[in-house]
Amino acid sequence: MATNILMPALSPTMTEGTLARWLKKEGDAVKAGDVIAEIETDKATMEFEAVDEGVLGKILVQEGTEGVKVNAPIGVLVEEGEAVPDDAGAAAPKPAPKQEAPKQEAAKEKAPEQVAPNRPGTPPATEAPKAEQKPAPAAQGDRVFASPLARRMAQQAGIELSDVQGSGPNGRIVKADIEAAAGKPKQAPAPAAAPKAEAAAPTAAPAAAKAPAPAITAPHTAVPNSSMRKVIAKRLAESKATVPHFYVSMDIELDALLKLRADLNGRAPKDGPGAFKLSVNDLIIKAAARVLRQFPNVNASWTDDAIIQYHDVDISVAVSIPDGLITPIVKKADQKGLAAISNEMKDLAARAKSGKLKLEEFQGGSFSISNMGMYGVTSFSAIINPPQGGILAVGAGQQRPVVKDGALGIATVMTCTLSVDHRVVDGALAAEWMAAFKKVVEDPLSLML
Repeated sequence: MATNILMPALSPTMTEGTLARWLKKEGDAVKAGDVIAEIETDKATMEFEAVDEGVLGKILVQEGTEGVKVNAPIGVLVEEGEAVPDDAGAAAPKPAPKQEAPKQEAAKEKAPEQVAPNRPGTPPATEAPKAEQKPAPAAQGDRVFASPLARRMAQQAGIELSDVQGSGPNGRIVKADIEAAAGKPKQAPAPAAAPKAEAAAPTAAPAAAKAPAPAITAPHTAVPNSSMRKVIAKRLAESKATVPHFYVSMDIELDALLKLRADLNGRAPKDGPGAFKLSVNDLIIKAAARVLRQFPNVNASWTDDAIIQYHDVDISVAVSIPDGLITPIVKKADQKGLAAISNEMKDLAARAKSGKLKLEEFQGGSFSISNMGMYGVTSFSAIINPPQGGILAVGAGQQRPVVKDGALGIATVMTCTLSVDHRVVDGALAAEWMAAFKKVVEDPLSLML
């Protein structure tokens, strides 16, 4: 039986993508788990695995096609010897457009969304028209349809398949769905619904219409926004608009850390399995991870119902790539040695720049570091990467005059700025964290303990 191969949702924010490359051609045999295509998402270029066996009977979307909607047919899988049906690749029928409610019913329709947005299962605050009940994804009766790889991954991650939305053919759960579920923090219970009388409050006045952008009359070149650039713009604008940022800066001497780095690199083997070459950033990652373990209330995120304190210290490190910025994660950084952090960071950065990161390698993280010292930047304030509660901006190490014991001297100094979500971290706590970080960096032998 012919089966449509659908455009997968390879990240939680993906609504469309680019079919970068087919790795199978028409007539090739396909097994479950085979990588059949490369998809450029809003985050990176990722491999797309088949979830069924058969033969790639027809390619519906050619390589390089942009703006392919999630769940749109991109190919047809048939059984051995089966002909491709004439209607193969027909898109699933679109749901009928919603009827616009009369004005007097507007308050009723909006009330459920205002009580608990994006929280399925929350009882409505008023009697709104009943939405059509959707069947459970990838399930029929007590049976859940999932690829063997997805089942194994779910079992290892402790994820209930019945709680996962499938993006494969006919709602089947595939590898990307488990990866997305594993990287998504559990939501706190939804608050109780408001009484009906309260929900009948008049609707808020509509927002003012957005003023049109001024016409650009000067000579210019319009560079189309990539999917990644659009997501970066959206997320950072939301962060600055919705997260109350608070900043704490401190000057930190680097001479002891630079000496330790030189000593360790001098002792390191130049090649082989034990080889490493530490960067200043590697030591900063380790120092920040050590201090985050000491201050679990900074290794945290805000939700409306609770402050989430993460059990692991997973450091997201900003890496510049041609299309924008991505933050690969050094997981459990406080538990790793300097050589392990250094080699892992080099591998993550290289694969980030070539678009080969896996979803779990850049989705999540409990805290971020952005280092612009290599560009000679003295200091800057970074924008928080939601839902994290903090990000450390690291400036360049420079020789500066310092006063020690009443005498003027010279030291290598860098300025670091901690940006925190003020809902999670108060000013005194941010200052304590920075003071502890300064102490570790200026006494780096403590990192060896």
